[in-house]
Amino acid sequence: MGDGAARLFQRVASTPAEDGLEHKQAWIRLALLVLISTYATVASIIVAPGHRIEPWAIAVLSYFACYTPLALGLLYSIRRYPGHYPLRRLFSMVNDYAGLGFAIIVGCKVMLPVYALIMWVTVGNGLRFGSRYMIVAAIMAQITLATITLLTPYWQANPPLVVTLSLTALIVPLYIRTLQRSTEQARRDAEEANTAKSRFLAQASHDLRQPVHAIGLFLNSLTQTGLAPEQRGIVDRIDRSLQGVAELFRSLLDISTLDSGAVTPTLEPVSIRQLFRLLEQQNQVSAEWAGIDLRFVASDRIVLADKALLLTMLQNLVSNAIKYAPRGPVLIGCRPRGDRISIWVIDRGPGIAAEHLPRLFDEFYQIRRLGAADTQGVGLGLSIVQRLGALMGLAADIRSRPGHGTAAAIHGLVAAATVPPVIDRDTSYAVPLHDLRVLLVEDDLDVLDATAHLLRSWGAAVAAWSTVPPRAQPCDLIVTDFDIGGGLTGADCIALHRHQDPPPMAIVMTGHDEMAIEEIIADTGVLILKKPVRPAELRSAIAALRSRQGRLEVV
Repeated sequence: MGDGAARLFQRVASTPAEDGLEHKQAWIRLALLVLISTYATVASIIVAPGHRIEPWAIAVLSYFACYTPLALGLLYSIRRYPGHYPLRRLFSMVNDYAGLGFAIIVGCKVMLPVYALIMWVTVGNGLRFGSRYMIVAAIMAQITLATITLLTPYWQANPPLVVTLSLTALIVPLYIRTLQRSTEQARRDAEEANTAKSRFLAQASHDLRQPVHAIGLFLNSLTQTGLAPEQRGIVDRIDRSLQGVAELFRSLLDISTLDSGAVTPTLEPVSIRQLFRLLEQQNQVSAEWAGIDLRFVASDRIVLADKALLLTMLQNLVSNAIKYAPRGPVLIGCRPRGDRISIWVIDRGPGIAAEHLPRLFDEFYQIRRLGAADTQGVGLGLSIVQRLGALMGLAADIRSRPGHGTAAAIHGLVAAATVPPVIDRDTSYAVPLHDLRVLLVEDDLDVLDATAHLLRSWGAAVAAWSTVPPRAQPCDLIVTDFDIGGGLTGADCIALHRHQDPPPMAIVMTGHDEMAIEEIIADTGVLILKKPVRPAELRSAIAALRSRQGRLEVV
């Protein structure tokens, strides 16, 4: 048996959507059997002189009565053995055309409307299963029409009718096939453009994060040089603007990562209390700048989620509340919703008009009010929330009334039975670093100098390298960029020092996607920080690592 013939009897890879279409087609086939049988019966009674069922109608009913078990068998086969079996599809097509042709042959003029179903089967197979099946279906339709003509005197006596029906059954599928090819090419072009956009966003975000990261570190160092109040105010304004740029880069990287399909959730027990504490730390400065009273309702609930993804979702919701509802309270809390838990972010801002609510989760959609103050951002935050939620089986929801505020929620969180380890990051600034030996590796000299100055200002002993050291250095903590140059990465630097006893703690700062870096490093004890990293975030990360290893010192 040749390869082509063998494939007819073998399962070919198919998509779940394609399996669903074949299953749906099997149900439609059964429905059409009932429809044609009903039409044949009613038409026979109407046209017959004595209003009785004609012999030809009885023949159609008998044929379809025999065909029904076969149709049921095909339905069972599709449900029992899903997938693309070419022989099964060809067998179904042959029997469909045979049944429709038989109905027209025995019913003659009365059953002529069944020709519409021949067209439906031809086009339907092509639209469901692709151009190849369209061609095969068109050929089978021509064979069916030729057979009807040979066996039906009425068709033989009306050549124009035969030619019209035959050309229609040929031209329509060919035209649809042309449209299919054009649509497929347009889809491929759109996918390539979307991929190029994602690559551009990821690369632009990565390249621009590095200088923003350096500027943030230098600003922090500048604040420690005894500035006058007026100078400190200017530095604070620069820092505020810089954080807006950092948020924009974070959104761009998040959306490009989602477009690439590289995000895979890892569900684990997550403490709502710890999550709220992290949110408070991340947004405290921004809330003070905006005059926001940020309030968190403490909760001891534990949910099953990907902590990083859930934190990103909540961060976007809180950032929106701070951005669009300044000088008012913002409340963050959770409450049960049936057997699930929802987290709410509620503000007392101006609210959102009803016509905007259906489009809020669209990419790049922003509400622009005439005369309203400009706000930073490009309209990606809520789209990211919705897409991350879909990955974890969660639903995002926004409710709003103009003049009364907005309530955003994440629904569908499942309570977890296991309690996650508690890491108290509130003590980050109370942890002395005077006994800490830090190996700092960063190929960007500006970032290297700024980070070394920052760590030394906290009392750490810092050995700064612009590349991976040739041999292991005695250290307690490694702080490294991921891309170091010369074909080396932060993973190489960490691996070089893993033989020490005990192995040093490690923090990787990167502009790449965190999950991709985690897969490369494959060490759950390494913390991944996404640039630009605020000094407070770096200090908290160091405190968290020392707490894990039992090195936390009480001052």
